[in-house]
Amino acid sequence: MERPSMHPSPQRTSGASETTESGTRKKPRRGLRRAGIAAVVVLGLILASTVINAILESAEKSSVAAYGERIAVGSGALNVYRNGQENGQPIVLLSGLGTPAPGLDFAPLARELHGFDAIVVEGYGYGYSDMEAPPRTNENISNELHEALTKLQLKKPYVLAGHSIAGFYMLDYANRYPAEVSAVVGIDASISKAGDGPVPDPETGFNWQRALAVTGIVRAVSAAVPSFVDPASDDYTEDELHRMRLMTSWNYGNSAVADETARIAINAAALRGVAFPDDLPVLAFIADENPDSTATKTAAAQNLLKNVKRHEIVTLEGNHYLHWTQSKRIAEEIRTFLRGNDG
Repeated sequence: MERPSMHPSPQRTSGASETTESGTRKKPRRGLRRAGIAAVVVLGLILASTVINAILESAEKSSVAAYGERIAVGSGALNVYRNGQENGQPIVLLSGLGTPAPGLDFAPLARELHGFDAIVVEGYGYGYSDMEAPPRTNENISNELHEALTKLQLKKPYVLAGHSIAGFYMLDYANRYPAEVSAVVGIDASISKAGDGPVPDPETGFNWQRALAVTGIVRAVSAAVPSFVDPASDDYTEDELHRMRLMTSWNYGNSAVADETARIAINAAALRGVAFPDDLPVLAFIADENPDSTATKTAAAQNLLKNVKRHEIVTLEGNHYLHWTQSKRIAEEIRTFLRGNDG
């Protein structure tokens, strides 16, 4: 009798090998296929969202009336909003970095500045101004502002009042056009830090912020969680809040603001050692957010204004956007400070 073989039959061995080899080959292919399908689905959703966002934006811009007046400046146009009191003392309001709708953002303060000719100048990349611009250097921004105010035939001298990064431009402007400025008001304004090291040129890269806006993600967030974009204040109307949400979606991450953001360090370096003219009155509001930051900002303001014969530093409770919640107090302090100039 023939004894059974102790080795597996060639047929069974061959079959097991094919199953193993087949399984080994198919798993990665199946995974790649699934990943490819997922990528196509995601891309399709992004494209669909982008198209829908573009359609909605076009419809909104055609149905929502723009505020202000566009003025030809350089190769484009800037938007200017006034509070309708052209016979009053002119006070020019300049917004902080990336504010989507300065004319609306300053609405509570403009209302409190009754009696003043309050003028909000929206720089390139802001509000209803053009979104494409020359390099956002201190010089270009100051000269563009000057051209806009000249074309408005604004009564001189005027007061400059600016929030945050506008502190850079007010300092530059007051030294370029000293005869045209009667006083400067900083609303938690940025101050260039001391230093003498070199500052590299701004680098350009993919604009992720603009991509978020174009694909409709900013719109979705604004609609789902309005508190992310709404001012933390009860001093705005529902219409103002609605329009600011829309304009956040329209303007977020545009090329002009992206370039301005990239140039913060180099613009700050250009102002090292620059001071306001000795005889130019300066009122500086400091946001009292926490003891450490308040002390640091106050010391910086004192150092910047040490040569200015008439200056005042006022600390107000609130966050960086003081004009959202402290507009009434800011307007009162401005009136009191400017009356002192008359004396």
